[in-house]
Amino acid sequence: MTDQESGVTGLGGNQRRLADALRAMGPSTRADLATATGLSRATVSTTLSDLADLGLVVEPGGTAPAGPAGGRPAAVVQLAPGAGVVAGVDIGRRHVNVAVADLAHTVIAERGERLRPDEEHTASVMLDRAAALVVAAVEESGHTLADVIGVGLGLPAPVVSGTGLLGASNILPAWAGLAPSLELGERLSLPVHVENDANLGALSEHTWGAGRGSDALVYLKLGTGIGGGLVIDGHLFRGISGTAGEIGHLSLDAAGDVCRCGNRGCLELVAGGAALVSILGRGRPEIRSLADVVQLVAEGDAPCRRLVADAGSSIGVALGGLVNLINPDRVVVGGELAATGQVLLDPLRHALGRSAVPSAVEAVNVVQGTLGDRAEALGAVALVLREPSPSR
Repeated sequence: MTDQESGVTGLGGNQRRLADALRAMGPSTRADLATATGLSRATVSTTLSDLADLGLVVEPGGTAPAGPAGGRPAAVVQLAPGAGVVAGVDIGRRHVNVAVADLAHTVIAERGERLRPDEEHTASVMLDRAAALVVAAVEESGHTLADVIGVGLGLPAPVVSGTGLLGASNILPAWAGLAPSLELGERLSLPVHVENDANLGALSEHTWGAGRGSDALVYLKLGTGIGGGLVIDGHLFRGISGTAGEIGHLSLDAAGDVCRCGNRGCLELVAGGAALVSILGRGRPEIRSLADVVQLVAEGDAPCRRLVADAGSSIGVALGGLVNLINPDRVVVGGELAATGQVLLDPLRHALGRSAVPSAVEAVNVVQGTLGDRAEALGAVALVLREPSPSR
């Protein structure tokens, strides 16, 4: 990341280390900063004083909880709100969501648009709308584009590691082979970093939501398809080619139907939102979207509840393998289907309990995500704040 992008132009070595740690961690105690940077507490205190003199660090008055031994709660410090802002963009098939946050991890503006089915939604149109929403959200936050140190961009497609190019996606098929970060960057004249939307959901829930404090997090995005993201020791784990966590393409039936990925019997074919809508819609033409299914589950519709419960069981079986391999302490279930709550989660937990090693099951807590449809845009913000070298 360049000096301009980090918002700390001209800082010395220790100053930069502390500023970068605060950018990634948000409000922190001096002890936490010493641990994260490897600097002594005396050096941390002296350097923070220097950064405060430069107007880059403030002590907002909050404290961290007292430790298990009790004692006085420690004061926290954070980067000053005026040190810069970050924008996050989430583009789906028919929506664009944008969030803006300061370097203290405070979300200060959000905007969103949904396209009607009859509206044009080519890559060029969606990127134009995204750029316009970024400008509007930044202005709403009281800043200008000159204050933006970076933009994160999330898309429901695999991102080829190190290139920023998109792989094949059934949600945005016409985007395959494009480099949307470069195109959005040209529209905004800002550095843009791109990532798969499920990975961004994992980052956002770890930063602001139900995954806070987790050392090994699995995030499931259950929507039209099924995606997953992994956050290990505070950082995204992408794998060599960027496909780590793709649980939706774990095969449950070697003789099953052929999936869009080329394999047979993938989880997505039996538990993805598109599959549920297709099954229920055969005899009920009024069911045309996953939102219809979620609404009917809330209303107590028996067939919809049964199918969602069955989907939860299938997801739990697939998740068992991932829990055995990763041994996470938390699984956060997000995406549109997560709104069905315990109808989905109870059978998921039950199937997980039968599919994974007992000690691994005992160590993991399966929870519903708390950020809803904000997760991916907020994750795009977290990508810039927390990840030092995302794909461009």
